[in-house]
Amino acid sequence: MKSLVCPVRSAAAFVAAIATVAPGSLHAQETAPGIETIRQSDLSADLHFLAGDELRGRLAGSPEGRVASAFIKSRFERLGLVPVGPGATYYHYFNVAQTEIGEDNRLRVEDGSVTLTRTRGQDFYPLRESGSGTAGGEVVFAGFGISAPELGHDDYGDAVAGRIALIVAHEPGERDAGSPFDGLVTSEASATYRKAAAAQDAGAIGLMIVSDVHNHPGSGNFSGQAAGYWPETVRRGGRYTLESRLNRIRIPVVQISRTLAETLVAGTGRTLEALSASSEAVGGVETVPLPGVRAEITTEVRRRSQTARNVVGLIEGSDPELKDEWIVICAHFDHDGADGSTIFNGADDDGSGTVALIEIAEAYQEAVRMGRGPSRSVLLAAWDFEEKGLLGAWAYVENPLHPLDRTVAVLNMDMIGRNEEVVVGGGGRFRGLDVQSAESNANAINILGTLRSPDLRAEVERANEAAGLEMRYRYDNHPLQLLRRSDHWPFIQGGVPALFYHTGLHPDYHRPDDIPERINYGKLEKVVRLVYQTSWGLAQRPPQVSLR
Repeated sequence: MKSLVCPVRSAAAFVAAIATVAPGSLHAQETAPGIETIRQSDLSADLHFLAGDELRGRLAGSPEGRVASAFIKSRFERLGLVPVGPGATYYHYFNVAQTEIGEDNRLRVEDGSVTLTRTRGQDFYPLRESGSGTAGGEVVFAGFGISAPELGHDDYGDAVAGRIALIVAHEPGERDAGSPFDGLVTSEASATYRKAAAAQDAGAIGLMIVSDVHNHPGSGNFSGQAAGYWPETVRRGGRYTLESRLNRIRIPVVQISRTLAETLVAGTGRTLEALSASSEAVGGVETVPLPGVRAEITTEVRRRSQTARNVVGLIEGSDPELKDEWIVICAHFDHDGADGSTIFNGADDDGSGTVALIEIAEAYQEAVRMGRGPSRSVLLAAWDFEEKGLLGAWAYVENPLHPLDRTVAVLNMDMIGRNEEVVVGGGGRFRGLDVQSAESNANAINILGTLRSPDLRAEVERANEAAGLEMRYRYDNHPLQLLRRSDHWPFIQGGVPALFYHTGLHPDYHRPDDIPERINYGKLEKVVRLVYQTSWGLAQRPPQVSLR
């Protein structure tokens, strides 16, 4: 697992559909056929391979990562799943890219009568999302730089066309649990890539971003921030972005220091902090021209691309009408690789979800063998590059194998083999979580996504009647951002109802001690059976009980 409400039409359609069903008909659910084939012994055997030292942590883009994907593919093939990737394969290919800073990065600023060349690393630095080239023109302040028509919010209008936009980082109401921008969860609208695309679409020729100082007044060490953004030594595997996203941005995009931004806005008669605070305006800010200020930005950001692959296999539905509706069950198979002899095995994150996926595929094929296959089709998907930004799932959502409006639900499994455990002094990676023991969570599982899909909550609770797990719904709107840190998130952004099954963080999360020997296989078996039972209930819903 990586360190929006679904469209109203979905929930409304479900409520309307429920009214047409006879009382009590949704409360009894048949046991999913083949569920007994999901066994902890099989889960353990597969996990000891996938999270064994030989695969060296399954780093995205590594040879060991490709071995992991080939293993999953071989299991799907042996089970007889339908290959639905391009060319009738078990792979869904996509391109990712790494970026590196070039030599020619310059920023010249004219504020009235004085023209100064700013120093890279001290006053500005290019962002990874930046295009390469030169743009020069007037500068206009445009708030948070967000365009979100679905929320009635636009910071750009037509005032930035032919100009360079100066915007602040983040989003309105970032500490407001009731914010329409996903509450306490950082929204997609605030992502740098999306802000740059929105500015470009509004006609801006360049983009400068400064910290939203009214929310983050302590962001003073700009040189250190710049050095951390473009480090001389790259962390394991480096940083990646979808190549399609990088190719979309053509304009120069730079981060600038608070000191430089204060100089730029001085002619407005307002402080940077005051302008930053004004960005909270409901519906978007009224753009502010910066009198006498012109800028010329030159950026050089190099991109190196490579091909990655998700693993996909389909259980075809048996109902002639419903088979065109897909349910997606997914997990990610990449992890953090190795640092010399230190291996980050990733048994729980997310070897546990990956082996669960294989067991669920086997259970479905057993149901088919028994002549009791699902009415709807079920896609089993193992994502790559999750640890680099959910890139495999994002690549699928942006280029799906089946239309998203005919994808009725997504069930994502990430870290489902341990007990949540938060120790005193656990650090920032447990920010906002209550201190709790593993024993207190021995039979517990966190279910996320239900605030956006209450109909799915009802389905998973019916499925849990057999599993008997303690269901906890506490992290949908939480500063730790768990909701947006795994592969269901892109689907939610695409309007598909989705659930995230997660037994919780623990001290071994993203540490070398996340090994197969520490997995609770009895609990893992119960969780996998719960996911399978949930998916079976969704697959068998009669046509009049649509999730949409």
